[in-house]
Amino acid sequence: MKWDLSRLYPSIKDWEESYKELENMIEEVKNYEGTLKDFDNFLHYYKLQKKLVVSAVKLYQYANLTSDLNKKDTVNAARVQKVAYLFSKLSQATAFESPELLSIGKDVIEGFIDKDPILEEYRFSIEKLFRNQEHILDQKSEALLANFSQLMSKGRELYGSLAVADKEDKTVTLSDGEKIKITSGNYRSYLADLEKPEDRKIVFEAVFEQYKLHKNTYAQIYNTVLQRDIASMQSRNYASSLESYLFGNNIPLDVYHNLVNVAKENTDPVKRYYKIRKEALGLKQHHTYDRFMPLATANSKFTYEEAKELFFNSIKDYDDEFVQKAKSALSDGYVDVYETDGKQTGAYSWSSLNEHPYILLNYDDTLNSVFTVAHEAGHSMHSLFSAENQPVATQNYTIFVAEIASTFNEHNLLDYFIKNAKATKEDKIQLLQQSIDDIIGTFYRQTLFAAYELKAHELAEKGEPITYETLSQIMVDLYKEFYDIDITKEDGKEYVWSYIPHLFNTPFYVYQYATSFAASLKLYELVKEDPKNIEKHVGLLKSGGNDYPVNQVKKAGVDLTTKEPFMAVVNRLNELLDELELALNE
Repeated sequence: MKWDLSRLYPSIKDWEESYKELENMIEEVKNYEGTLKDFDNFLHYYKLQKKLVVSAVKLYQYANLTSDLNKKDTVNAARVQKVAYLFSKLSQATAFESPELLSIGKDVIEGFIDKDPILEEYRFSIEKLFRNQEHILDQKSEALLANFSQLMSKGRELYGSLAVADKEDKTVTLSDGEKIKITSGNYRSYLADLEKPEDRKIVFEAVFEQYKLHKNTYAQIYNTVLQRDIASMQSRNYASSLESYLFGNNIPLDVYHNLVNVAKENTDPVKRYYKIRKEALGLKQHHTYDRFMPLATANSKFTYEEAKELFFNSIKDYDDEFVQKAKSALSDGYVDVYETDGKQTGAYSWSSLNEHPYILLNYDDTLNSVFTVAHEAGHSMHSLFSAENQPVATQNYTIFVAEIASTFNEHNLLDYFIKNAKATKEDKIQLLQQSIDDIIGTFYRQTLFAAYELKAHELAEKGEPITYETLSQIMVDLYKEFYDIDITKEDGKEYVWSYIPHLFNTPFYVYQYATSFAASLKLYELVKEDPKNIEKHVGLLKSGGNDYPVNQVKKAGVDLTTKEPFMAVVNRLNELLDELELALNE
């Protein structure tokens, strides 16, 4: 139940040798500057680039995986910095590429691609390059911006240092005198299991205490991220930070705004759910930290092996290729299962080009962890399908489609639970709650965060001061709008913006959880109507990054430029709430 990273590199020495080889390749790349108008040089450059990119991504993956196993290990952290430095050098060495290709012209470049099948895999990237032409600067300006590439990532690095590396877990004393150590990995389990509201409050405040304590620092770090985005937006002639993040993948701004608007216009089901919970749990007030409390009395626990078995059983009737990819994704040596001291919190699947992906978990035997296994397996399956069916240049899929594979698995697993669990009242309630919580957590909560970062960026773009008061007020207003909850009554909760790493690490990322959720739900409905439609889903996974993501999803049968997929989620939530009320009243 640990990673076997020797499958990437047998030893650190091998990694270091590959690092030196990459350094040499970067120096070699520089020799092609000003020569790409010649076909032979163009061909040799892209052959070298392919080798270089595969090596660079693998180096970066290994360095980060070893670091994530123990964020307190400074040697591993230093290795990540070494790769970051090398990526900066690579960015500088290849800064000439885009301006030079643009100066050669699209017709000439496409003629080169037509001459040799080896170059065919780069056709889509060339198409994207010329589409982005208005936002690509001259060679001197691109080189200048490349010099700042390391500085541009400092907000993310500072956040990781403060939120993870320097974080100290707190031991608290419960009302009965029991002392427990609260970590990022276990606090949700305590909030779900502790019956006394004062104990849940103690655990909650232990988690958010550090964010309250360092609120000024977190605000300045986030402002660094905002100012970086504004600098990039202005340098590359975008109308807004949002456009700068969506334009490259040809995602219409309407997709983002439709999502936020549909969620804001349809918060009644969310408020209805919390009213149901408040009454069912006998609470005077439903706090955000009460959302983990089960409505059913059963406290089911599942070992990791049981989680895998449940997931495999849920997909056993699908196409054999789909099933085998799932088993490969969770095979031994590619999943690090349990929480350890210093380990990166949360969960993810990380793949490099032409390599088997690795999954990080912090498994805690809860039903939520069971679904996390299925979720991350979906990501790895996506990577495996893509690697088998796409060349290097189009192997990496966008974030926009990434969450479709993961949430599809969750929809499927939930239905399997509902159909196969014993028909007790408690089991039914537990399963319905899980399904409803998934929709609220993935669709509404992520859209709330999407609305938050849109507002924060808009304020920064107007030159408004960015302070912890400003950022907290945005969250206070949104929680009132989405949940009808006043988070100022929960000590530390107004600083939840500093708790969400995606806002610091990958701006305008989280909305894609919601769009992907809507798309995967629609795809899953098509599969339920006709199991043969699994081919549409698998076809999407196999397509990797060979087209713009909205087009990829549309080919699979879902049009995200309309409100229909988002309203399908709202309708599904209302249906589940009806079922929940019936079950509670049995």
